[in-house]
Amino acid sequence: MNILDKIFAAVPYEQLWQWALTFCKNLIVAAIVYFIGRYLIKLLIKLLTKMLQKSKVDTTLYTFLSSIINVVCWFVLVIIIVGILGIETSSFIALFASAGMAVGMALSGTLQNFAGGVMILLFRPFKVGDFIEAQGYAGIVKEIQIFNTIIRTGDAQIILIPNGTLSSGTMKNSSKELYRRVDLEFQFEYGADYDEVKGAIMDILQNHPKVIQSTVADSTIVTAPWIGLVRLGDSGVTVVTRSWCKGPDYWDVYFNLNETVYQMLKERGFMFPFNRVDVNILNKN
Repeated sequence: MNILDKIFAAVPYEQLWQWALTFCKNLIVAAIVYFIGRYLIKLLIKLLTKMLQKSKVDTTLYTFLSSIINVVCWFVLVIIIVGILGIETSSFIALFASAGMAVGMALSGTLQNFAGGVMILLFRPFKVGDFIEAQGYAGIVKEIQIFNTIIRTGDAQIILIPNGTLSSGTMKNSSKELYRRVDLEFQFEYGADYDEVKGAIMDILQNHPKVIQSTVADSTIVTAPWIGLVRLGDSGVTVVTRSWCKGPDYWDVYFNLNETVYQMLKERGFMFPFNRVDVNILNKN
C-alpha cells in the first residue's frame, strides 16, 4: 500500500459526510432565516416610520431612530445566522458589548444630549418658532437637532444649547399659550387723585385695539383689564395694571402702553416721583 492509499484510508469519510450534510442543512436554514429576517426588518422599519409620521414626530428623529433600529435588527439577525451555522457567538457578543461600553463611556455627554433631543422631539415642550428662555439665553427657536437646539436671540446672535441640559433644566416657553398677560407698574406722587389716575389708565387699556377686553370663553385666566394699588413707597404711590393680549402682540402692547400712559399722565399734570435729598446747612456763627 502506497502513501496515498494510506492517507485516503485514514480519512473519516463517514464523519465528513455527516458534517457536510449538517452544514448544508444549517446553511439552508440560515438562508431561509436570512430572507425572512430581512423581510421582517423592512416591514418593522416601514411600520415604525409610518407610526412616527402619524404622530407628527420631527423628521430628524424618526430617520435617526429608524437607522438605529435597522442596525440593531441586522446585528441580531447576523448573530442568529452565525449561531445556526454552528459558529460560537458568545465571543462576538462579548466583543460588541465591550466595544459598546467603551464607546458609551467615551460619548457619555453626547449620548445625554441625544437622549435629551429624543425627549424634546417626542414630548415637544417647544417647537420651531417658539420664544423660549433657557440656560441664561432668550430667543426664537430656529432648529431642533438631535444633539442641540438652535435659537436666535433678539440681537441676531445664534446660540446652540445642548439638548441634555435643555431637557433636564428649567425652560420658559412664552409661545406655548395663545394669550399672554402684560403686567405694568406706574408710580405717581402722593396727593394725586387715585381715582382719576386709575380711570385715566383704565380708559387707555379699554381703548387699546390689541388688549383683550373681556373674559375669554375658552380660558379660565384671561380676563378684562384690571388696575390695583400695589405699593405705598417712600416717595410715591405705585399702581399695577394687568391686561391680556395675544402672544405675538405682547411686546407691541407692552411698549405702547408704557408710552401712552406716560404721555397721558404727563399731559394731565400728574407728577412722577423721584428720589430727593434735603440738605440743611446750619450756621453756628
